Amino acid sequence: MSDFNTLSESVISGNFRLAKDLTQKMIDGGTNPIQIINEGLIAGMNVVAVRFKAGDMYVPEVMMSAKAMSVGIELVKPLIASADIPTTGKIVIGTVSGDMHDIGKNLVIMMLESVGFNVVDLGVDVKPEAFVEAVKEHQPQIIGLSALLTTTMLNMKETLVALEAAGVREKVKVIVGGAPVTQAFCDQIGADGYAEDAAVASDLCKKLVS
Repeated sequence: MSDFNTLSESVISGNFRLAKDLTQKMIDGGTNPIQIINEGLIAGMNVVAVRFKAGDMYVPEVMMSAKAMSVGIELVKPLIASADIPTTGKIVIGTVSGDMHDIGKNLVIMMLESVGFNVVDLGVDVKPEAFVEAVKEHQPQIIGLSALLTTTMLNMKETLVALEAAGVREKVKVIVGGAPVTQAFCDQIGADGYAEDAAVASDLCKKLVS
């Protein structure tokens, strides 16, 4: 088994200590840092995404895998000029106003980062105005709105209204997700996409920026 395959397997199994040791060993051995990321760390996380989507892996396992990948990437990052780090696109994400839930959002962030997205996390209880300011400051291609409560999902509509009023709605694609959210609700409020889980969110964002 190649070093890249062994590193991928450490990510898939969520063994972050092994992932850290293997990454450091490859760095010390002069392996190309971009290859370490693409052929080792992200390759492993891609397998995790497929298994999660198929129902063969569950949230706690995915989070361990994401941690293993992140540990490796943090070691490699200082060796790479920021311009050389491959990025799929930029997304601003947050849980909408009045909602303090973040587990689902954090899982989506991990999956997006694993496929090369630069993610700006606004956290929880994010007011519509904060999303507007984030669009102006970060100029993302996508905004992700998360809600876990039927009462707070209505604030997704308020956020879309605020983006429209500020004249920035046409500059971004808006995706929505969370336990009570449906495709019908997405269509009703005029969002650009609905993701039922983190794996779908990752695929959806890749399609929206392609």
